[in-house]
Amino acid sequence: NNKIIYLSSPPTEQNIFLKTTNVPVTMKITATTAITSFLILGAATTIPTIDAFAPTFLTRISQHAPSTSSTSSTCLLMALDSSMKERLDGIRRSYLALTERLADPDVIGNSNLLMQVMKDRSQSEEVVQAFDEYTQFETELVGAKELFQEAGDDNEMREMARSEIKDIDAKLEELEERIKILLLPKDPNDDRNCMLEIRAGTGGSEANIFAGDLLDVYRKYMTDQGWQVTMIDSSPGDDGGYKNVVLEVKGDSVYSKLKWEAGVHRVQRVPATETQGRVHTSTATVAIMPECDEVDIKIDPKDIEMSTMRSGGAGGQNVNKVETAVDLVHKPTGIRIKCTQERSQLKNKELAMKMLMAKLYDIENEKREAEERARRGDQIGTGGRSEKIRTYNWKDSRVSEHRLGQNYPLQSFLSGEIGQIIDGLIAKDQEMKLRQLSEEGAN
Repeated sequence: NNKIIYLSSPPTEQNIFLKTTNVPVTMKITATTAITSFLILGAATTIPTIDAFAPTFLTRISQHAPSTSSTSSTCLLMALDSSMKERLDGIRRSYLALTERLADPDVIGNSNLLMQVMKDRSQSEEVVQAFDEYTQFETELVGAKELFQEAGDDNEMREMARSEIKDIDAKLEELEERIKILLLPKDPNDDRNCMLEIRAGTGGSEANIFAGDLLDVYRKYMTDQGWQVTMIDSSPGDDGGYKNVVLEVKGDSVYSKLKWEAGVHRVQRVPATETQGRVHTSTATVAIMPECDEVDIKIDPKDIEMSTMRSGGAGGQNVNKVETAVDLVHKPTGIRIKCTQERSQLKNKELAMKMLMAKLYDIENEKREAEERARRGDQIGTGGRSEKIRTYNWKDSRVSEHRLGQNYPLQSFLSGEIGQIIDGLIAKDQEMKLRQLSEEGAN
């Protein structure tokens, strides 16, 4: 019985003549920048019901009605058109073909090929399941509309069918948005493991202590995620904390979540060494480097300058008398890596080369992402190490996430509860990509 009904993509302005059970009504389409309103003109208030055109007219319009429960742009919620359904059908066919390959003896007998087929299949599994569910609801919607039309003067049956149509419409809209998100271009590194490096910045001893605090937070978060964490390099601070620390993190979609932590973290608090009670500002830089192998990065042995030394410290006579530590320099970039974690020179060399490849790959990855951000125009920060992404204010007990413009409880963050911030950043990135696709489709 509303006088205004919304559409997402209307035809040009024109008049439509609708015949209800007893009153002819003229409706005019009026286009606006974001939505279109159908204004019921003339004797609209005299119409007893809208049953005559509800099953075929209003239900299709309702699929594109602006949602009051979402803060994202309503123009992003577009129905799945024929081209998108063809694309989804193609994904489904590929998925079924990969499923059949899992029973192929040649695939079963090759562990590497089997793992690759399983990985390729898993990447499309979620979108195929969502599309199958969408198709099922579309079938149910057709049945509900037929029931409405066949109900005749049975008001109870018509009301039941109308309620079912409304419920199915809501489910279809939810699935449309989910499918669009699943079809967004993915970062090719999202499924990789990564190395996390925390380096103390300005602030002296307080910066070292703050770097140690960040390490504790990340360790708690990684434990909650069920990830495997190994410290592969560290340089303790004189008064606690770390000047520099590197972790190797392995698990499910590690890089896709931790990559949002890359950048400069700033803390404002009274240091333990401060006698006057003054608030100091210190920083620490977090780098997230996706793991890679020799296929991703080629390193010329001539570009490597390596020396060995005694590690010293705990580990027995071996590390104190034998040169197990490795000091590696990559001459083209000037990157220097000193590795003393392992008790053998060979393992330290392998670890140092692994860290070097990750750093070089990170440099190439940052260039690629910068080009992509420039192409997109809009962005969530720069993603660079020099960008100040977050401020931790001890006095006000808050964490300010600058990319989202939101504050979070400091104590929750210190407990390792950073999932809410990461989820917010992922959601904003998805919204921006959807908006870009919508704008490209409009052009």
